[in-house]
Amino acid sequence: MNVISILEKMVQTSASDLHLKVGAPPVLRVDGVLQPLDMPPANQEELVKVADQILTPRQKKIFDDSREVDFGFGIPGLSRFRCNFYVQRGTISMVFRRIPFSVPGFEELSLPTAIKDLSYSPRGLILVTGTVGSGKSTTLAAMIQHMNQNSRKSIITIEDPVEFLLRDDKSIISQREVGMDTLSFQEGLRHVLRQDPDVILIGEIRDVETMQIALMAADTGHLVLSTLHTTDSAQTVNRVISFFQPHQHEEVRFMLASTLRAVISMRLLPKASGKGRVPATEIMVCTAAVRDYITDASKTQSIRIAIQEGVNQYGMQTFDQSIMRLYKQEQVTLEDALKHCTNPSEFSLRVKGIEATSDKTWELFESGGAKL
Repeated sequence: MNVISILEKMVQTSASDLHLKVGAPPVLRVDGVLQPLDMPPANQEELVKVADQILTPRQKKIFDDSREVDFGFGIPGLSRFRCNFYVQRGTISMVFRRIPFSVPGFEELSLPTAIKDLSYSPRGLILVTGTVGSGKSTTLAAMIQHMNQNSRKSIITIEDPVEFLLRDDKSIISQREVGMDTLSFQEGLRHVLRQDPDVILIGEIRDVETMQIALMAADTGHLVLSTLHTTDSAQTVNRVISFFQPHQHEEVRFMLASTLRAVISMRLLPKASGKGRVPATEIMVCTAAVRDYITDASKTQSIRIAIQEGVNQYGMQTFDQSIMRLYKQEQVTLEDALKHCTNPSEFSLRVKGIEATSDKTWELFESGGAKL
């Protein structure tokens, strides 16, 4: 098996992921759909040789000890890749995620202007959320690169593994990889405040200790960016609270309300052209009303209403508003819009020009003036 030629095919087809497993041909994920390559199935001996070619001695030891390993590597002139090698049914399997050498800009990614504006936030916590493969890491990289090109800041990232390679421009950037540059997210974060950061990027918040340090750093005047695997803003608030013990919930709600700057939630929809995908984004900015909804557990589900009403004044938008805009711009089909929106029944009625008499938030959305 020539893994380099397969990775070249992956780049040529703009695939996001490559799957290799024993007994199956290589499989690419193109625009979210798995597509097997017309190649013979891989065997264990071939994948062992691939692992020996790619893994460093340290990574090989981790893989031998734990039966799985995460790492990043690059092929000059081709691309970078985020990889996970693991064992299933006693045989090696591999997943490669393609990461471009250069960071795409906001326009290239079709991201709303409101997200670019959030890059200028002087302090607070910004969370980018969504399912696996929804564009969270790429969006964060675009935000960091925008800061790098337009402001003088000290930016420190803690990632597992490092994905986009960022070079200093107006800012100085230190990228630390878990396992190579620091032992863990927790260890890296315990010392990060002594490294004079203005901006801290945490690849992913996985546990209560990481969340505690992220909230503390945001509370002490730093801008903290990270990701969570949640589907929307209300669920994100509840997930943050759930990291902590019940007796801490009230205190955490007040701290989150005072430090949270915004939540950006993402879904990728197939383009109507049949080639490529476009992001739908829910954007919640922490206004006075949102802070009130965060501190009061009984009002947290009302966050969606605050987002709907904050379209023009604060640049917020719900998923359904974002998807409606994509549909009206003919970027996505009605079938895909209904499949990915939050409230298909309401969305379908709105497409037909029918709205509930109690819901006037669409009027704000359609009147224009929002920074989207």
